[in-house]
Amino acid sequence: MSEAPPPAGAFEAGPLLLGVRHHGPGSARAVRAALDAAAPAVVLIEGPPEADALVPLAADPGLRPPVALLAHAVDEPGRSAFWPMAEFSPEWVAIRWAVEHGVPARFIDLPATHSLAWQEDTGDSDPEEEALEEEAAEHARVDPLAALAEAAGYDDPERWWEDVVEHRGPGLGEPFAPFAALEDAMGALRERYGDGGRPRDLVREAYMRLQIRAARKEFGDEVAVVCGAWHVPALRAKVTVSADRALLKGLPKLKTDLTWVPWTHRRLARSSGYGAGIDSPGWYAHLFGVPDRPVERWLTKVAGLLREEDRIVSSAHVIEAVRLADTLAVMRGRPLAGLTETTDAVRAVLCEGSDVPLSLVYDRLVVGDVLGEVPESAPAVPLQRDLAREQRRLRLKPEALERGLELDLRKDTDAARGRLLHRLRLLGVGWGEPARSRGSTGTFRETWRLRWEPELSVRIAEAGVWGTTVLGAATAKAEADAVGARALADVTALAEQCLLAGLPDALPVVMRVLADRAALDADVSHLARALPALVRSLRYGDVRGTDTGALADVAAALAERVFIGLPPACTTLDTDAAQEMRGHIDAVHGAVGLLAETLTGYDGQRPRWRAVLRTLSRRETVPGLLRGRAVRLLLDDGELAAEDVARLMRLALSPGTPPGDAAAWVEGFVGGGGGGLLLVHDEQLLGLVDAWLTSVPADAFTDVLPLLRRTFSAYEPGVRRTLGELVRRGPGSGAGAVGHAATSSGFATEPDAGRADAVLPVLRLLLGLTPERQPTTDDDLAGVGA
Repeated sequence: MSEAPPPAGAFEAGPLLLGVRHHGPGSARAVRAALDAAAPAVVLIEGPPEADALVPLAADPGLRPPVALLAHAVDEPGRSAFWPMAEFSPEWVAIRWAVEHGVPARFIDLPATHSLAWQEDTGDSDPEEEALEEEAAEHARVDPLAALAEAAGYDDPERWWEDVVEHRGPGLGEPFAPFAALEDAMGALRERYGDGGRPRDLVREAYMRLQIRAARKEFGDEVAVVCGAWHVPALRAKVTVSADRALLKGLPKLKTDLTWVPWTHRRLARSSGYGAGIDSPGWYAHLFGVPDRPVERWLTKVAGLLREEDRIVSSAHVIEAVRLADTLAVMRGRPLAGLTETTDAVRAVLCEGSDVPLSLVYDRLVVGDVLGEVPESAPAVPLQRDLAREQRRLRLKPEALERGLELDLRKDTDAARGRLLHRLRLLGVGWGEPARSRGSTGTFRETWRLRWEPELSVRIAEAGVWGTTVLGAATAKAEADAVGARALADVTALAEQCLLAGLPDALPVVMRVLADRAALDADVSHLARALPALVRSLRYGDVRGTDTGALADVAAALAERVFIGLPPACTTLDTDAAQEMRGHIDAVHGAVGLLAETLTGYDGQRPRWRAVLRTLSRRETVPGLLRGRAVRLLLDDGELAAEDVARLMRLALSPGTPPGDAAAWVEGFVGGGGGGLLLVHDEQLLGLVDAWLTSVPADAFTDVLPLLRRTFSAYEPGVRRTLGELVRRGPGSGAGAVGHAATSSGFATEPDAGRADAVLPVLRLLLGLTPERQPTTDDDLAGVGA
C-alpha cells in the first residue's frame, strides 16, 4: 500500500464512488487509474459478502479469468446464482488492485443468503396476474445506456459507450472525471425515472449504504466503492440508518455456499441465463489487453486466424483493412475505429465480401472460446474434487471449445474415459454427448463431443446429494432411478446405462426391478421396445468384460414373451398402430440376431422368431404393412426363395385385394433400407409391382398414391432413376437380360464372359501393369492381384 497521501478532492465528498459498466474494458482501465491515484484504505465491491473469504485466492496464479462466483443453496443446489468476472471486468481489476497493494477488499451487495431465498410468494397469488406484473416491470425497466445514448444523438447505445468510454486511452485526463460525469448523468436519469423499474434494487442499495457506513467507521473516509453506475446516486443519497434497516427487515434466509468456478467468453456473450449480455467479449479483452494501436493489432490477429484456415491473406490485405477501418471511422464521426468499422473492413478486404469466413472471425475472436481456470485450493463440493482428480488422472481437460473424442474401449485409459463420461451423463452433467463413430460400427469404439459449460458446476453441486465420488453418486442415482421408473423401457435403458458407465453395484438392483416389471407388463409393444436395449447391453457388457449372465436370462425370457404375444397383438391394427408395430418388429428382428451372435446357447431364438414372421406373413387379419415387412425380413435372412416371395406378392396384389391394403403390403416389403435395390435386381418383383400399379382403378389411385410416394421417396436418387428407366424400357430390360435369357427371378443363368473380359484393361491400369509385365492368363492376373 502506498504511503503517499491521497490527492486532494479524492474523498472530499465522502467515499470515492466509482460507477462502472460491468464487463467494460474502459471502465476497468478507469477504475485502475482512479485506485492508483486515490490509494484508498479499503475497496468495496458490488457482490455477495459471503465471498469475502474468497478474495485472497485472486493472488493465486491458478485463478485465471474469466471466472465467476457461484453461490448455491446447500440444501437445494439447483437454486444458484453467478457473478461472472473477466479480465476486463472492473470488479476483477479492483480485486486484483487490492490484493497487489495489501488493501482489504470486501463485497457489499445483498448477501446470497437473502438473494437466493428471496422469491415472490406464489402461494395465494394468481400465476397469470404475476406474469402480467412481471411483463409490466420489464417494460418499465430503464436502460441507462440507451437513455444516455439517445440524449447524445446516438441510435446505438453500444457505439455511444465505445466513443465516450472505451476509446479513452489509458492515462487520458483527470482520473476521477469520467466517474463524476457518469454520476451526474445517472442522477438525472434516476430523478426522472425513479428506480427505473428495479424495485428490488432499493433493498440492495439499502444494504450497500449500511456496509459503506461500517467501512467508514473502521477505515475513515478513504473508502473506494466499485459498483454499477446506476447505483451511485442512491449510495450518495442521505438516508437514515433506520430507514435502510427497515427495508431489510424480514428478508428470507437460506444456507448457502460460495466458490470460484471457471467461466467462458461465450457465456459472457449470452444475455439470458447466467450470461452477462456482452456481445463481443473477445473484442473487449483485446481492447483491455493491448498497449497501443488496437485496430492494427486486431486486424493482424484476424489475418492470422484466416491464414490458419488456409485463406490467402497478405500483409497488404491487413494494411488496406486498417486504412478502410480508419476511413469509415472518420466518415461516421467516431474518434476511433470500433468493432463495427473493423468488421466492415474485415468483410470487404480480408473476406472478399463473404460472410462465411466472417462468421468464423466472429465466433473465434469477437466472442472467443476462452475458458478460465480455478486452483485446487478453491472451495468445492466433494464430488467436484473427485471429478477434478479423475480429469487429471485420465488427462481429460475441460475446454470451452467443442472437440471430438475417439475412444478405443480395448484400451484401459479410453475405457475409463468412457465410463466417466457415461457416469456424468447419468448424473445429469452433460459434459460429453455421444456421437456417431466414423469408419467403424464395432462396440469397442465410442465417439464423444465434449464442451465444458459453466452451468455444469451447478449440475455437479446438485449431483453432490447422491455421493462424494462420481462412482458412488452415479451408483446411488441409478438405483434410485430404477426404483422410481414407471415404464419397462426406462428400466432397460437404465440397465444399458449401468453397463456403459461401469456400475456393477447398481446393476443387481436394476436387474431385480427389470425382472419384476417384465413379469408384470403384458403389453407386447412395451416388451418389444425394451428388448433391443437389453441386447445392446449384452454386447456392451461383452466388450467391457462385465458379467451379464442375469441380463442374458432376462433378455431371453423377454424375447420368448414377445414371440408368444406378437401375432395376436398385430391383428386388427389401424394405420398408425401398424406403423408403430412395424418399428417394433424391425427392432426385435435386429435384437434376436444380435442375441444369437453374442451369446452361446441362445441359437434357438432365431428359428422361433422366423416362425413368428411366417405366421405374420400369412395371417389375413394382420395389416398388409406388417405382412409385407415379415416377408421382406424372411427374404433377407434367406428363409424364403424368390419363387415363394413372388407367390406371396401375387396374392397380396391380386385384384381381390383392396388397393389400400395392397399399397401397404408394398410399403412394408420394399420400404426401408435396401428395398429399392431389391426391385432393381429382381425384375420379377418389379414387374409384379408395376403390373399391380397399372391395374389400380383411377378412383382408388389417389388413395394409394401417398403411401407409394412415401415409400419410393425414401430411396436414393440413383435408385429411383434406375427404377424409372427399367419401368420405361419394360420387362426383360434389366442387366440380367442382356446377352442371355433371364430366369424367373431376373438373373442370368450363366455369366457373360465377354462382358467380364472387358474389365481386364481397366484392372491392369489400376494395378500399374506395363505392357511388358501384363499377365498372359486370367490365373496370372489373379496372382498379381493377390
